[in-house]
Amino acid sequence: MQSAFKILIVFSVMITTTSYSQSKNLKLWYDAPAANWNEALPIGNGRLGAMVFGNPVNENIQLNELTLWAGGPHRNDNPDAKDALKDVQSLLFQEKYDEAHRLANDKFLSKTSHGMPYETVGNLRLNFKNQDNYTNYYRELNIENAVNKTTYTANGVDYSREIFTSFTDNVIVIKLTANKKKSISFTASMDRPEPAKVEHFTENNNVLVMTGFGSNNKNKRLPKETEAIKGEVEFDSRIKIVTKGGRVEAKNNTLEVSKANSVLIYLSIATNFINYQDVSGDAHKKASDYIAFAEKKSYENLLESHTNFYQEYFNRVSLNLGTSEAAKLPTDVRIKEFKDGFDPELAALYFQYGRYLLISSSQPGGQPANLQGLWNKDLTPPWKSAYTVNINTEMNYWPAEVTNLTEMHEPLIEMVKDLSVAGQETAKVMYGAEGWVTHHNTDLWRICGPVDGATWGMWPTGGTWLTQHAWEKFMFNGDLEYLKSVYPAMKGASQFCLSVLTPEPTNGWLIVTPSISPEHGPKGRSKGVNIEAGTTMDNQLVFDMLTKTILAAQLLNVDAGLIKEMEAALAKLPPMQVGKYNQLQEWLKDLDDPEDKHRHVSHLYGLYPSNQISPYRNPELFKAAENTLIQRGDPSTGWSMNWKINLWARLLDGNHAYKLMGDQIKLVGRPGSPKGGGTYANMLDAHPPFQIDGNFGFTSGLTEMLVQSHNGAVHLIPALPDVWKDGKVTGLRARGGFEVSELVWENGKVVKAVIKSTLGGKLRIRSYNELQLERSNLLVEATGVNTNSFYQVPKIKNPLLTNATNIEQIALKPSYLYDVDTKKGEEITLIQK
Repeated sequence: MQSAFKILIVFSVMITTTSYSQSKNLKLWYDAPAANWNEALPIGNGRLGAMVFGNPVNENIQLNELTLWAGGPHRNDNPDAKDALKDVQSLLFQEKYDEAHRLANDKFLSKTSHGMPYETVGNLRLNFKNQDNYTNYYRELNIENAVNKTTYTANGVDYSREIFTSFTDNVIVIKLTANKKKSISFTASMDRPEPAKVEHFTENNNVLVMTGFGSNNKNKRLPKETEAIKGEVEFDSRIKIVTKGGRVEAKNNTLEVSKANSVLIYLSIATNFINYQDVSGDAHKKASDYIAFAEKKSYENLLESHTNFYQEYFNRVSLNLGTSEAAKLPTDVRIKEFKDGFDPELAALYFQYGRYLLISSSQPGGQPANLQGLWNKDLTPPWKSAYTVNINTEMNYWPAEVTNLTEMHEPLIEMVKDLSVAGQETAKVMYGAEGWVTHHNTDLWRICGPVDGATWGMWPTGGTWLTQHAWEKFMFNGDLEYLKSVYPAMKGASQFCLSVLTPEPTNGWLIVTPSISPEHGPKGRSKGVNIEAGTTMDNQLVFDMLTKTILAAQLLNVDAGLIKEMEAALAKLPPMQVGKYNQLQEWLKDLDDPEDKHRHVSHLYGLYPSNQISPYRNPELFKAAENTLIQRGDPSTGWSMNWKINLWARLLDGNHAYKLMGDQIKLVGRPGSPKGGGTYANMLDAHPPFQIDGNFGFTSGLTEMLVQSHNGAVHLIPALPDVWKDGKVTGLRARGGFEVSELVWENGKVVKAVIKSTLGGKLRIRSYNELQLERSNLLVEATGVNTNSFYQVPKIKNPLLTNATNIEQIALKPSYLYDVDTKKGEEITLIQK
């Protein structure tokens, strides 16, 4: 059924929604201190981060600053690659994979740097006197106001600690109080893990300073004669203690507080980093100035401005999936019992926790969230805590637009711009190509050459995937000025694709080679030999990159000649293929193993986050993607399970997506707990170890279950699981410049939807139950280009080749489509018919 609303024709009764207001239980809380780092609670302002343990006796606050990395400005291109390129391609076309792998390792991998690790600043330690025997213990992280709190009783005194990382004043603020005077005595010190070298000094008897540099770094994979990259990031970490009552003294690199009534601690960290080519800043002046500015304000003013800033972002989206008695339990207990119980509020909290983490780790003007977001306790963290761009960095930003945090997307977009400049030299030196390239990993210094080994690093489409985000942001804002700012990066990524596309010998299709399907290879190959020609994911990425650049060029009325080149190349790309096991093929040849349980499902990029595979446009591919996901299985590492939540949501199977949520929300990291991926007690994702992309993937996955906008329509509750029969969400965003101001469902059916059009143009709504228009109110004027006419379905269709003979038909729920002509700023209300 299809209907086009033209005028207001329906009057209806008001729908009561008060029972669906956002849950107020937006707290992680515990009845014991953190036993280890994976139980500490994260706070951050996009630049400064801390993990708070909440120990009454020996408090540890582990510190981070997002520009403190090892090494300094450098490049890591290998110029030997260009001369070896044809040889590697020839070996691949001859199916001499071992030889191609060895040659790629020798000639493509960097001889200077495999990337720098992100480093911890160190620790602030507060050691309290006479508080060993404590009772009434409680600690929480309130993600409604981004404040951490610890309370307990010792020796008849009630103690309280409040800690927040100020968004507005650039310091960490710690307030210590007690309900009896002269009860607060402790020492404060700072340290950094070995082998780091630091200096300590004190100023004016109440300021303690720790300074040092990021490490010199040389990867063990590099030749012995290779010199380490010198650590050039200087940092200054300092605390200032202000007491009411009592006194403060400096002793042996510590500050000692005696018999205070209350204490205020200002903690400031700064580095000399200016940009990836410039480390000429003054870390000491910045760190000192931050405290000097903050201490002019009262604690109440610091807290109020911090909270107001944070809530401007956080309060844009609310979610209510229902309530249960489980919400009365500590968070670690709820995580442990989630899969076998009913706790819809925990799913909603997990969703909002992802938004909290993104706001806290990615702020405009700063660096993007890395593999651990902002929070890392090590000098050499797992996988360097770098930017792994073969999925993990991209996954960090999947929630940005859809959950109304578009500003948080900016640091990633700015990194794409940086890489589009740095990667031009890499493209020229290594491939003799136009445009720009980066491979599977980058860092603060925007390295673009391959690292870690051909098994992982021989993947030249990292920049191609990252640049999808530049277009994705435009899909939500329709801002031509913004599009102009990112078009050079899009154009350069497409030019690289055009330069390196090579005809494969059998069909003459244009493919990327050498490359890999990230971190995975066909069955039967030598261990670690993943190198291939024309992987499905690369074909999908190139298709998206060229298609989107064509659309951008047409909107900006530029590069007519380049458009023709891209259109010609698109016509020669390989099609997606269905293999002998009715699976979507991962490689050009039918090499998939139905028993393969590998964590990466890279060829399903075409299903999510892309929109190339649709039940309405190419059901055969849609079913093949589902078969692939079934064959891979559900259990995996944390981030992989969360990607699968998104994939099952795109497959319109809410119950299976919810089942994976249960696989993810299981307590790991404690004695006797399950192994593998899951959730630590502090609700951070366990790969294991901790990777933040899993948290962000969960948030985007739950969003996809409630609202989708990739397939030509704003689809309401497309993948709702049976357990969430009634609920309400506000503030989610849809492509085309639409905001779902309010969405209410009862008994699995939409009963009310309020959608605001920020750009005007055609709004198409898809619903499983019949709706009718209630009212249309004109709100504020907005500016921009309506993208709804082209953002969903590429103008140039990807062809289909299938070898399958018995692939079953998909069964879709009947749906209703409604077209509404909207004006800029108009709000449309639909109700159940």
